[in-house]
This record gives sequence, C-alpha cells and structure tokens, in this order.
Amino acid sequence: MFETLASGEIETDRLSRNLGITSNLGFSCGGFEDFAMRFEGENMVPLKAEEEEEDEVVVTETTPFHLQQPLFLQQQQKLVVGYALTSKKKKSFLQPKLELLARRKGIFFVAIDLNRPLSEQGPFDVVLHKLLGKEWEEVIEDYQQKHPEVTVLDPPGSIQRIYNRQSMLQGMADLKLSDCSGSLFVPKQMVVLKDSAASADEVVKAGLKFPLVAKPLWIDGTAKSHQLYLAYDRRSLAELDPPLVLQEFVNHGGVMFKVFVVGDIIKVMRRFSLPNVSNCEKAKVDGVFQFPRVSSAAASADNADLDPRVAELPPKPFLEALVKELRSLLGLRLFNIDMIREHGSKNVFYVIDINYFPGYGKMPDYEQVFVDFFQNLAQVKYKKRQHCK
Repeated sequence: MFETLASGEIETDRLSRNLGITSNLGFSCGGFEDFAMRFEGENMVPLKAEEEEEDEVVVTETTPFHLQQPLFLQQQQKLVVGYALTSKKKKSFLQPKLELLARRKGIFFVAIDLNRPLSEQGPFDVVLHKLLGKEWEEVIEDYQQKHPEVTVLDPPGSIQRIYNRQSMLQGMADLKLSDCSGSLFVPKQMVVLKDSAASADEVVKAGLKFPLVAKPLWIDGTAKSHQLYLAYDRRSLAELDPPLVLQEFVNHGGVMFKVFVVGDIIKVMRRFSLPNVSNCEKAKVDGVFQFPRVSSAAASADNADLDPRVAELPPKPFLEALVKELRSLLGLRLFNIDMIREHGSKNVFYVIDINYFPGYGKMPDYEQVFVDFFQNLAQVKYKKRQHCK
C-alpha cells in the first residue's frame, strides 16, 4: 500500500524514535472453529498462526536508514486508520499502549481534520468515527460513496438505529437462535413521547407491570442519555421527563453481562446491577429510584464472590450465534450488548441495551484485541488487491 514509511532526515529521526532504533544498536451453532475463534479464559479471540520471530535490525552511522525499512516492517501489511472522535473518546481509546502496539504491527492512527474536506485527506484504509450530528453523517455517507475501498467503522445509518431505543431492539425476536443453548427475549416496553403522567393508562393497556425501567428515548452522547430510573408505581411516572422508553424490570440476581464485540472477537464482563425486587418490596415501595452507573470500572463484578448460578457466563455457542446474528441485523462491527439472565432460570436471557463503540478502555487487553482486529482488516484488504491483479 505504501512503499516507504518516510523520507527526509526529520521523518527519519521520528521513525527512529518510534521504532526504538538508534545508531550501532540492534532490536451450537457451530463450534468456534467455524468462526476462526477460540476462548481465552472467559473470552473469545480469533485463532491465528504463531507470529514469526522478528528479524534483528542493526543500523550503523553509515546506514542510509531513510532508504530502507526494517525487514519485519516490509513483510507487514500497512494500515492507516483515520479517526474522528470526541476528545473524551480519544482520551479513553487512543491510549499510548494501543498506539505503540499498533505501530509495531504497521498500523498508524491519523487524526481527521474536521475543518478540511475528508476526501482531501488520507489516503485512509479505515475511517474510525464516533461523532454525532446530521452534518457529519452526510460527510461520512458521501465519503463512502466516493471511496468504497475504505472500511468505515461503522456506517452512519446502522449507528443511528441504536441511538434510538425504540428501534434499537427491534428484530430481536427474528434472530435464529432456536438450536442454541439458551433463549433470548426483550423486556416488554413502550415509548412515551409526552405527558408521562397521562401514560399510566397506556402502561396498563400495554400489559406492562411495575416496576418499570425508564430510559431516555435518544442516545446523544451525554451522560443524561444514559441515566436510568426505576419507577415503582403509576404516580411516579409523573416525575419522569419524556421522550422516554418504559421497560419492564426483570429480576436478574443483581448481575448484568456486558458483551463487547470487536469484529469477530467477543469479550464478556460482569457488572453489578440492581438487586431483585420482591413482591413485598413492590407493595411497600413507591416513587422513582435512580440507577447507579453500571458502566464504570468500579461496578465490575468479575472478581466478586457471587452465587455461581448468577455469575455463570452465557454459554459460548449462544454468544457466538447471538453476535453473528446481531452483526448481520445491525450492520455493525463495534458494539456491546447489555444482557441479563432471568433470575432462577438456567439460560433464559434478556437483551436490555446495545451501545455503539462503547468504552472499550474498560475491557481487559482491549489494545491487543484492536490490534488483532485491524491486522485482520489489513490482511483482508491485501488479499482483495491480490485477487484483483
């Protein structure tokens, strides 16, 4: 893709520092085989051949470094990832460790200048983005049409679907999971566009039972759009601000599973959630209760002493099949699923939320996961070019 990495003495110095080179110094729904995946501990990662040992490179004072590149870099497929992220997302995702591991594998992150036309920048192999707004959506869609060879993570139209909690979970009932070791449901829910107090009768007509989880209808990147409430009775609905989604609360033992997806790679983490609500509590408690944030690292339940029946992760074949179906349904490669197991059941699960490009920084070893993911994209692109020759 790119024959040389740099030219000129200034770029040579920069690359020498980045590469660590100095003068006179050297350096059942199918098994996991079907998806070229394996489990590593509790996590699924792609199967790959053992990496070849990198060739030692010795650079002396007389070696014209800018005229040649190390053999191990010559053998790699280069990948340039243009990124357009909010400052908060950039800080949490583009950690120094990720950039270092990526650079060693020939993967380079380049910031997209939002003040210049996107088509005039690059060239990029991948565009990684998480920005909101109609204007940016149109920019990306136009770029996709003009540069179909570039992988966009992910298409704006697909992302918009899960920014709306009404459309987010639509189609779940049609997923083909009947032969897997688990059952999947979505809690009963309804949308309230205005006048939450007047919606009490509609709740009864829809057959929803209290308590109800109240969520903002739109996910707009703000903390408020992720704030959840538990409404215990009809009168408490008046305290909520529409537009929102009301969802039946399902007892799940106080543990939620966050299923992170990066292409074909799956990692599962446990998070503390709300405890079960007993019938006695339903009769005595009223009003609105604000959920604690379960996405934070402090909410992790992975090392907690939990009832094994609550802590047991969803079955591997079930997760494989679910992720495969969701990738097809949603058209996304970077997302996470919030899932709970119905309390007292063996493998009855509910999907309660889906997030695009979530906080991967909270996922263990996310840096290596993304390097593997981008390396696979580079290999696929290289094979396509070879096939077209």
